[in-house]
This record gives sequence, C-alpha cells and structure tokens, in this order.
Amino acid sequence: MSECGCGSSECERTVLIYACSGGANVAEISDQAARELASAGQGAMFCLAGLGADIPGMIQTARDADLNLVIDGCPMDCAKKIFDRHELTNYRQIKVTDLGIEKVKGVRGSCEQVAAVVKKAGEAIAECG
Repeated sequence: MSECGCGSSECERTVLIYACSGGANVAEISDQAARELASAGQGAMFCLAGLGADIPGMIQTARDADLNLVIDGCPMDCAKKIFDRHELTNYRQIKVTDLGIEKVKGVRGSCEQVAAVVKKAGEAIAECG
C-alpha cells in the first residue's frame, strides 16, 4: 500500500513494484531500488517471475493493482514485455539505463546509482497518484 500524499488512509492505493532480475549491474540496481522503495512504504515488491510464468493468481493481482511500477534494467525491456504480453496497462516503467547508467556485466551497482533510480521511481509513483 502507498499513501497518496493527502495523509488520509482513505486514499491508500495498491502499488506493486517489479524489478529486473537480469545478470548485469543494472539488474542489481533495479532490485536494490525496488527493495528500498518497498522498505520506505512506497509500495510492495511483487514477483515478476510469477507473471512471466503465467501464474493466473499473480496476473490477476497485477491487474487489480492501482499501479504496477516496472523497473527494467536496460533497453531489452523484459519486464515491460511481460506486462504487455498479459495486456496489463496499469503500469509505469522506469529504465535504469535511461538514467545514464551503463549496463556492464561483472560490475556492481553503486549506492548513488540506486539512489537515482529510487528518486525517479518515487516521482513516477507520485505522478500516478
């Protein structure tokens, strides 16, 4: 759950956060940003693999959410493609590489990079309120 900013529990909404699970640094950044957002109460992390595996209950949960925040690591748009394949339209996508972060295998993401994604994602969640 996430609050809309008005301070009232009446305007709580369901925000689910999905992170890229690839093998490069941008996937690690995506995952860490999603966990930070969830810890800060911006939404709840949900299982992208379950959607990719076509698990009906998980697809329905995504369909019922007020907002699904998809954090893709790179231009391959794997998470976005899963949502599109299931004809889910109630999502916003953040792409780590769109923030000037280069995709590199075998390199760890930095705290500054994670913070940049968290900031951009928080803005996207607020815009959809």
